[in-house]
Amino acid sequence: MRRGYLIDMDGVIYRGGELIPGAEKFFALLQERDIPFLLLTNNSQRTRRDVVLKMDNLGIHLTEDHVFTCAIATARFLASQKPGGSAYVIGEGGLLNALHQNGYAINETNPDYVVIGEGRTLTFEMAEKALQLILKGAKLIATNMDPNCPTDKGMRPGCGAIVAMLEAASGYKAFSVGKPNPIMMRMARKQLNLRTNEVTMIGDTMETDILGGLQMGYRTVLVFSGSTLPDTLSRYPYQPTLAVNTLVDLIPEVEQLPDGPWEIFEEENDPDEMQLVTTV
Repeated sequence: MRRGYLIDMDGVIYRGGELIPGAEKFFALLQERDIPFLLLTNNSQRTRRDVVLKMDNLGIHLTEDHVFTCAIATARFLASQKPGGSAYVIGEGGLLNALHQNGYAINETNPDYVVIGEGRTLTFEMAEKALQLILKGAKLIATNMDPNCPTDKGMRPGCGAIVAMLEAASGYKAFSVGKPNPIMMRMARKQLNLRTNEVTMIGDTMETDILGGLQMGYRTVLVFSGSTLPDTLSRYPYQPTLAVNTLVDLIPEVEQLPDGPWEIFEEENDPDEMQLVTTV
């Protein structure tokens, strides 16, 4: 059968600045066989071009069409909700670029939304401004709710930590578009032009990658090269379809797939999505 892959990055392809051994062989095979895939990340800092450069420096050669970020998903969602709107943004280049490309302007006076992403540029003055705008009626949007982000120097507060502060101060809850939200997961599937039962979500985090895939009815693969360890898996009330050590363990299944390119799937309604799991 046809099969395409949505692939998380940190903890799956690399850890910090180091490539996880064998990842380059997995991607080389996907491209050699013309198997569709997307890198699917909850990091809103980098543009797609930035991600391609990072992968290139690690020895994996991709194109921008292979990258889908929570910043892109957030910007597309906002453009669908309020075309030509404006936002006050706490975030960096990847988020700002995605918003601009989807027709959004940056507004520090009376924005439609306050949008929060990752970054190291946060100041208390920025948080104070965001709070004031939320209290005046701007809607609070999070690119993701990850509480922390891994870096070469260890963990730092993530988007979810910033959002939690603003939620506590304002009394309003944010709407998050990133993994595991089905909005982002479905956007990525549609970009691959695959049916629900043809998509495999590969990730190292049960709360985002695996839960997001499960809620969409995707096949899910957990890798133990990142944040989830084998001895913690049994604690979760939901389980991945398959658990492996690294991407290398998936090479035999890719070798069994039919070569692409495949006929594009023109959909009206995907019947598999009529039976989505929305709560776990």
